Amino acid sequence: MSSASQEYQPYLQPGGFKNWFFSVDHKRIGLMYLYSILIFFLIAGLCAMAVRAELLFPNANHQIFDHHGYNIMFTLHGAIMVFLFIVPGIPATLGNFLLPIMIGAKDVAFPRLNILSYWIYVVGAIAVVWSLIGPLPSIENGLIKFPANWLDTGWTFYTPYSIQSSAGVIPVTLGAFILGFASILTGLNFVVTIHKFRAPGMTWHRLPLFVWALYSASLIQILATPIIGITLALLIMERVLEIGFFSAALGGDPILFENFFWFYSHPVVYIMILPAMGVVAEILPVFAKKPIFGYRAIAYSSLAIALVSFFVWGHHLFVSGMSYWSRWIFSLLTFAVAIPTAIKVFNWISTLYKGSIRMDTPMLYACGFIFLFTIAGLTGLPLATLSTDVFLHDTYFVVAHFHYTMQGGTVVALVGGLYFWWPKIYGRMYNETVGKIGFWMLFLGFNAAFMPQFILGYMGMPRRYADYLGEFAELHFASSLGAFINGLAYVVIFGNLLWAAKRGKVASKNPFNSLSLEWTVPSPPPLTNFDEVPTVTTWTYGYGEEQNA
Repeated sequence: MSSASQEYQPYLQPGGFKNWFFSVDHKRIGLMYLYSILIFFLIAGLCAMAVRAELLFPNANHQIFDHHGYNIMFTLHGAIMVFLFIVPGIPATLGNFLLPIMIGAKDVAFPRLNILSYWIYVVGAIAVVWSLIGPLPSIENGLIKFPANWLDTGWTFYTPYSIQSSAGVIPVTLGAFILGFASILTGLNFVVTIHKFRAPGMTWHRLPLFVWALYSASLIQILATPIIGITLALLIMERVLEIGFFSAALGGDPILFENFFWFYSHPVVYIMILPAMGVVAEILPVFAKKPIFGYRAIAYSSLAIALVSFFVWGHHLFVSGMSYWSRWIFSLLTFAVAIPTAIKVFNWISTLYKGSIRMDTPMLYACGFIFLFTIAGLTGLPLATLSTDVFLHDTYFVVAHFHYTMQGGTVVALVGGLYFWWPKIYGRMYNETVGKIGFWMLFLGFNAAFMPQFILGYMGMPRRYADYLGEFAELHFASSLGAFINGLAYVVIFGNLLWAAKRGKVASKNPFNSLSLEWTVPSPPPLTNFDEVPTVTTWTYGYGEEQNA
């Protein structure tokens, strides 16, 4: 692989708001996405802390707000976290920043389309925030009272309630509709870039596995996102024009909304998790100093997951009255998606076997991901099994499983990826000790928060309830304490990164001795990435092959 630019002009050179907001440089767009989603991560996280504070004690001893306020808080937590943070998450941030450099390109295929996708994201976010503008909450009898027009449907906007409830449904669903266009444009840009802009010698079987993961997720973005856009548009039309799509009173079918919603929303899980798997596949061989085990199996399993993800939405509707054979088929297909996932986990662990392992902060997150996501996968099996899903459906078992997938998977991998590539992004090193402290706070706090929820679900505690019986009190109290530790961990984690961006020790070009192409350019990278398009002659994961030759 050839090295990068001789005339070094970093993309981080001084520039005002206009120079950044109108920039077509993929690295700047990736950073703008990063700080935008982190703002919404903070808002959604504070909503989660409020929910767990409310659930500290049972028997209608309201700590913060009443039942209506509780519904609003968990709705805002879910809607903001899913649509404004996790869905754009890794692809729009690390993907935008790294994809062109990792394949030897100077930018994405459509730079102007790239900045347009960010502007669309901003417009969609404003539409979501617009739903909160109006009468502000007040305090009555020591409790926060929310206005009736605040959104309280849950992040799924299930009909018929979302047709009849507060006016806040329209701006939020309109915002989610707009955000879908940003997702589609990003996916389209990535697919074309990977097909057409790879450097000479960068064959499909030399592509970094992170690029394979982004490619697979992008295909889902392009094919699945229009479904949720149409569904939300129909919901808005039904509320405004009273056209009967989902309301039984108007001749519609509320179960149709659930089918449309989950036909998108289960594949979107893999838009979130496939790039996370790609991040882990990049970190493990670097810190194990071994070639990645089963490269082609990991690469093609990403495509297999993307394909099968379109056929498993029905397991969300096992108790909705679907036919006997439909339940069996969807159950079988849900088990099938575990096969390519298990292939990845097996190959990651095999990569670690007999490796010369360094447990630096990025490696801690990669190993933490494997542990947490394995729990997520194994606890998904009872939800795919017809007999046990009937018992566990809509209980806290589902809440725990979902968070082990989303936070234990996607968010942990995003943080691990930030720690891995932060020296490349900013050219400065973070504090390694603080980085490890942040990881262990997150790992312990997360498990303390959500492991009790598996037990709560098994005991029959329903999700989305603002109150609960005394028999659930101890586990809820433990879960809330764990959640507070989990939230505090992110202060340490991102505080360390932000400190490093300004005051950290200057990093070398390749502090982790990686063989991937992005580490051949200076830190931070030049504006154009490369003076000349490099020629790739070696495999990205050839660690130790020189010594073994």
